[in-house]
Formats: sequence, C-alpha cells, structure tokens
Amino acid sequence: MGAKGKIALGVVVGVVVIGAVSANAGDGDSGSGNGRGSSTSAGRESGKQAKDDTDADADADDDDDAATKSDTKAGKAEGAGKKAAFQGDGDFQVGTDVKPGTYRTTGNTDALCYWERSKDASGEMDSILANDNVSGTSYVTILKSDKLFKTSGCKDWEAVDAKASGTPATLIKGDGGMHKVGADIAPGTYRSSGNTDDLCYWERTKDSSHSMESVIANNNVSGSAVVTIAAGDAYFKTSGCKDWKKSG
Repeated sequence: MGAKGKIALGVVVGVVVIGAVSANAGDGDSGSGNGRGSSTSAGRESGKQAKDDTDADADADDDDDAATKSDTKAGKAEGAGKKAAFQGDGDFQVGTDVKPGTYRTTGNTDALCYWERSKDASGEMDSILANDNVSGTSYVTILKSDKLFKTSGCKDWEAVDAKASGTPATLIKGDGGMHKVGADIAPGTYRSSGNTDDLCYWERTKDSSHSMESVIANNNVSGSAVVTIAAGDAYFKTSGCKDWKKSG
C-alpha cells in the first residue's frame, strides 16, 4: 500500500461492522478483523478497510496451518518458540517468498505493527484484500489466491500448526490483540469493566482471513462489557479494553 496514511473507503474507525453483531457463529480457522470498530484497518492510522475476498471461503480451510500460543496472559500452546517464517518488515510475494498458510506475530505494541494482504502489487487501495494495525498478537491466513503480503513495524512472523494445543487462559489482556479459542483462551463468558469513551473494541471471528464475512459479532464499549465466546468461535480479538475475566 505504500504510504501508511491511506484511509480505506467504506469502513470508519469507531463504527461496529454492519450486520456482524447478531450474525451466527461459523466454523473455520482463517480470519478475524481489526480492533476498535472494524474487522480491518488501513495504514498506521486507525482507518479501517474491509474488502470481500471472493476466494476466502474456498481457500481458508486448505491454507490454515493454524495456531500455537498467544502472548501476554493468553494460554501457552505446545510448539512455541518456532523459528520465524519471515521478518516483520517487507513485501513478500505469495508462493515465492512466503507460502500460503496461517501465521502469527506477537509482542507488538502501540498498534505500530501493520500488515496487508493484496491481490496485486499495484499499491492501489483496490488491491487490498484485508489489513490491520496490531497491538499484541495477530493471526493472519494468507490464501493461495493472494499475490502479496506486506508487513511493517511488526515482530517476526511464525507459521502456526493447525493441530497445536495448549492450556487455555481464563484471563485475557484487554489490549492483547487476537487469541485462538481453545488454544490461547478458553471459551466462556467474559467481563471487562471500567472502559471509557468507546475505546474498547472486541470481536468474535470464525477464521483469520480478516474479511467482513469472518466477523461473527463485535462491539465498541464504554463501561462494562460482557461477551460470550463460543467453543465454535475461531478467534477473539480485543483492543483498548480493560482486562477480561472469565465470569461463566
């Protein structure tokens, strides 16, 4: 995408994804969105972008290599400490520089990590399939149909194993990013209290493609937030919230 200041059309920061809040959960392991009001974001600013990936549903299950562990206060999954698949800065051609599959980056701070899946290398807004600004952890599934993966200011990315298991946590860091349900965190009902100014954003997703269709439900919250993470959910994302404690 080039300049990190581009704002994608169609999704505005602070606005909950239309139609996502009451959507039914789905199966799969290839996506989620961005924090604070949408499932994707463009550039280092908080602008959000969401573009349908027509190949996501067909490719996501085949491409997902899966999840190991999450960062702070997430459950520790087996197989952690794997060698980085590629660096946190650069443009990578899919199939040449990076293989299709699911990757994870952890330990990112202040939303300085930016990544982008693109359908070509034109650098134009229309080429963006999905993108995100990350604090904490992010999982991304790169599809066979993707042409380019861009990453800037991120910790190195590692490939994750679809069969990875772990000891799921019941306390979730409020700005910890994206967590895999059943491996990083346990399903159940969680509460986050003391949030202000709608800065707390949460999202349940059915995969890590970061497409609009991957969002099961989401919300921007002031005050107390309560959400039930289902066992069938793939990921839970949290940004700008107070820590989440399991209450049921």
